[in-house]
Amino acid sequence: MRVAVVAGPDPGHAFPALALCLAFIEAGDEPVLFTGTRWIEPARAAGVPTELLKGLAPRPIDDDLDAGARIHGRAAHISTELLPDLRAMNPDLVVSDILTAGGGMAAERLGIPWIELSPHPLYAPSKGLPPIGSGLAPGTGVRGRIRDTLMRAATARSIRQGERQRAQARVSVGLPSKDPGPVRRLVATLPALEVPRPDWPAETYVVGPLLWEPTDEVLPVPEGSDPLVMVAPSTAFTGAEGMLETTLSGLEGAGVRVIASILEGAPTTVPAWARAGLGRQDVMLQQADVVVCGGGHGMLAKALLTGVPVVVVPGGGDQWELANRAVRQGSAVMVRPPSPDALRAAVEQVLSHAAFAEAAQRAAKTIAEVDDPVVVCRGALR
Repeated sequence: MRVAVVAGPDPGHAFPALALCLAFIEAGDEPVLFTGTRWIEPARAAGVPTELLKGLAPRPIDDDLDAGARIHGRAAHISTELLPDLRAMNPDLVVSDILTAGGGMAAERLGIPWIELSPHPLYAPSKGLPPIGSGLAPGTGVRGRIRDTLMRAATARSIRQGERQRAQARVSVGLPSKDPGPVRRLVATLPALEVPRPDWPAETYVVGPLLWEPTDEVLPVPEGSDPLVMVAPSTAFTGAEGMLETTLSGLEGAGVRVIASILEGAPTTVPAWARAGLGRQDVMLQQADVVVCGGGHGMLAKALLTGVPVVVVPGGGDQWELANRAVRQGSAVMVRPPSPDALRAAVEQVLSHAAFAEAAQRAAKTIAEVDDPVVVCRGALR
């Protein structure tokens, strides 16, 4: 099976796409990854055939004040830029990241079946949930249901506007205004981070986190036997700033060691009881007692998959939603706004109560419930 996998350059989306390509290769399929310049050579070094996804650069006509128009308009543009490469590849299937909708549009324009990849829980609106992003659990009782109904009504206008913008973008490239959607959806999360809903979309499969390490380097942990705190600042544009510095300040004299995973721009100096730099996060997690992170899906899922509890410092985007889900699951303490004292208290709380680690271990066990993404993709062609 020849598969084109399309994802933008953000690590939270490029890494799962790359991991999926490696799964295809291991299963004997022939993927090609289309992504941004930043990850072309690392992906090729990992053994994944990779090409530049054209059309990612901002255009003068993009309206930065209207995210919907920008996203859908750029998706239509990317689909046009991608068409020649897809024709040349002639894939049997296209897998397109949820934020890189141009891949799905291009596939539809060529009559190729396509699958949507969500590298996080399913964020589609539901008649049984409060709006995604609120961080709220589903309301219970009459008051709770009324609350959710009112909140859904408040967001319905924005949803309808996005649908109109998507329709306009589709028509601009010769597609029908009504979007038929993908033939399958891959939801690359742990079941523990999902929320039950009465209207789970058909042909939507939870396939577990798709993880890839951008380095083979192993960062040595500080010497000693004190508890090890792993710090992983968010790679997202909307992530909280200064997390490492604030955490180090708060944990000074707390009787812990710190190892910090920095994708880029590692600090030049850290205390003797800390290490910081680019290193394999999976190795760090095998040694960590607690993780301090921004609540981005990749790091949160990776920690829970390893059974490590989390102190979450959410920024914007979906981090607030994910942080609240982890707190409700019992594996996390949330700190917002961050301060040295608050982070120290949260780390000490997690380290002193075994219930957090036990909840993280329960979350890890839910990986047994997921579907194989390669099998799901192959099934779409039958």
